[in-house]
Amino acid sequence: MMAVAFDWTIRIFAACAMAMTLRLAIGPTTVDRLTTLAAVSAIVLAILAISGAMGARAAFLDVALVYDIFGFLGILAIATYTRASRSGSPPEAPR
Repeated sequence: MMAVAFDWTIRIFAACAMAMTLRLAIGPTTVDRLTTLAAVSAIVLAILAISGAMGARAAFLDVALVYDIFGFLGILAIATYTRASRSGSPPEAPR
């Protein structure tokens, strides 16, 4: 019974991620696209965590953690680049 619930949860999350990918492609503004990218990243993280819990594989949880860290850093980099391109100045160097 629990396996069926996990399976349906993963299917629903995958459907939501595909729907959000459409929003990522047609988003009118960059902010919409960044928000959608963050949401898709969170859904993929949830799918990895559920898959790891379902199969009792701890490696999936490690991969999910690394994926989340890189996703967060990527979104920060894109947001910094977008902010700099709006103001017309190059991005600031890290201190």
